[in-house]
Amino acid sequence: MKSIILTIIGFITILLVAIGISMGIVASAADEEEQKQEDNRPVIDVESLVAINHQVKIVGFGEVEPLESTTLAAQVSGEVLNWNENFVAGGVVKRGEILFSIEPDTYEAAVLQAEAQISLAQATLTEELARQKVAQQEAKNLPKNRVSDLYLRKPQVISAKAQLKSAQASLRIAKRNLDKTLVRAPYDALVVSRDIGSGQFVNAGMRVAQINNIETAEVMVPIAGFDSPFLPANPIGISAQISTQDASSVQREGSIHRNLGLVDQSTRMQHLVIRINDPYGLESNAPKLKFGSYVQVSFSGRELESVFKVPQILVNNRKIWIVNDQDKLESHTVHVVREEGEYFFISTGVTERDRIAKSLPEYPQNGMDVKILDQASDQVSNSLTTANISL
Repeated sequence: MKSIILTIIGFITILLVAIGISMGIVASAADEEEQKQEDNRPVIDVESLVAINHQVKIVGFGEVEPLESTTLAAQVSGEVLNWNENFVAGGVVKRGEILFSIEPDTYEAAVLQAEAQISLAQATLTEELARQKVAQQEAKNLPKNRVSDLYLRKPQVISAKAQLKSAQASLRIAKRNLDKTLVRAPYDALVVSRDIGSGQFVNAGMRVAQINNIETAEVMVPIAGFDSPFLPANPIGISAQISTQDASSVQREGSIHRNLGLVDQSTRMQHLVIRINDPYGLESNAPKLKFGSYVQVSFSGRELESVFKVPQILVNNRKIWIVNDQDKLESHTVHVVREEGEYFFISTGVTERDRIAKSLPEYPQNGMDVKILDQASDQVSNSLTTANISL
């Protein structure tokens, strides 16, 4: 009988323990569910806004062109004797270097003839001056009405002086023509084409070559309408960075030389001209910037004061989401003054220290309660610490 009673008591005890455990599990689940129901706010990440001064960067594109391109022509006629080994398509010649020479015999003879004419004219003038002196001495003993300009040989002296000047001018022309038999480069140049060869007879004015100036290059850069308000008040002389758009990128520096002063009627763009000194690197170790290269040009524009730099992905239809002091979402309309790359620069609509929402719930609403990511992380950390203490 006693054993039966003990068995019943043990069974009841086990039953009570099981019921207690079951009730504890249910209570714990209920607590967890209640806790979840108590804080179901979406968790978002925020960042405080800070006003900055931003230097606008203006970017444009253009083609590298020579400052000047010259069609060389022979200035005297004659046979081509020889030409410079660099005077070929693709060759580079220095300023003043002889490109080719024309047979000079005729022009040397012309110089000798002009020098001879000068000697004759000087002799004639000397003779006439002597005769004039004699006439002036004789005129002192004659009545004035018998002394004329012709008697004093004034016309003869004037004619002799004119002949001398004419001979001197002929000598100058003859020397100039002789100098032109040696055709020189007017500047450091890239030879684009050559149209003559040794033994060829050329006439004065005949095209002989096409050359490009490589002392200076220019890039004409169109400035879009949305960039125009950010141009410096006086951009002349501002440094500009030039880079090619191919695999082996070339980086060079230039400066803004001038504004063309016109707005294109079809594109409504204005144009700036950028100059690059020594584009082919003849005077330095700078990399070659070849004519015809398509390049990107960038330079500093105006400075924006007290603006907010915000990723474009956070701005939708010129609106931005802010978390207020009560951790509630607010939609603010902002004014975007500038777009650069992945960022907008905002002037109004937000204030410094406003907290911008970097992530949003699926359907954000004005006044929606949210939990800040850092705060949520702290709560999780506190819960884990409490649980560890309990264990």
